[in-house]
Amino acid sequence: MTAILQTRKLRVEFRGRELRQSAKTALVGLDLEVHAGEVFGFLGPNGAGKTTTMNVLLGFVPPTSGEASLFGIDVRQPIARQRIGYLPELTYYYKFLTAEELLRFYAKIFKIPRAEADRRVAALLKLVELEEAGKRLIKTYSKGMQQRVGLAQALINNPDLLILDEPTSGLDPLGRMKVREIIQRLKEQGKTVFFSSHELGEVETVCDRVAIVHQGELKAVGRVGEIVGQRHGNLEKAFLDIIGYQPQPAL
Repeated sequence: MTAILQTRKLRVEFRGRELRQSAKTALVGLDLEVHAGEVFGFLGPNGAGKTTTMNVLLGFVPPTSGEASLFGIDVRQPIARQRIGYLPELTYYYKFLTAEELLRFYAKIFKIPRAEADRRVAALLKLVELEEAGKRLIKTYSKGMQQRVGLAQALINNPDLLILDEPTSGLDPLGRMKVREIIQRLKEQGKTVFFSSHELGEVETVCDRVAIVHQGELKAVGRVGEIVGQRHGNLEKAFLDIIGYQPQPAL
């Protein structure tokens, strides 16, 4: 299978601000491969290195050592990111715009011709189930609706790879379900989705494969069924076992 996202011995260190302060290691020799057409879950507790990994892939943070590539191109080259869409965990959009206006704004950034932009805006609003609300101001949207607008803007350039950082963070059960449905539709269209999440039940439902990182190190990678089956439980139990969590005894 074709690997369209790849890291090899990826290491990231952040230097301390103080003169004698030691460097903080965020990633230690991370090896990852994400294949074309799969939904890949990137899991780990807070501070495990998930967002740092995404920031390297997006060109926001340089690697200290090792390699990272998208579509076979080193991520330090801007052309590597031409075929990706990105949704950050915390989004902020111009709330005085409507969803249609916002998407047309991003279409202009990508220099998409007007007729094609109109077609894509209509198709994306339908995909994220906002066609009836497309002319409403974003400031009137719920959190879930704003997140779906974010997914639409990440797709405006018709990317082959979608990188999502906690796409269901802060959503209610209905909002999470709608995002899951959108991810499934994207997979059916042949898109590749790489996303981090703390919602393990959701990951177990939609992902083909997962990677689990802890303290900057890759602890497990494989198909969800394989990882769960090895530990005779669900993904939450497998996750806690892999990161070495020990529950505290009751008082």
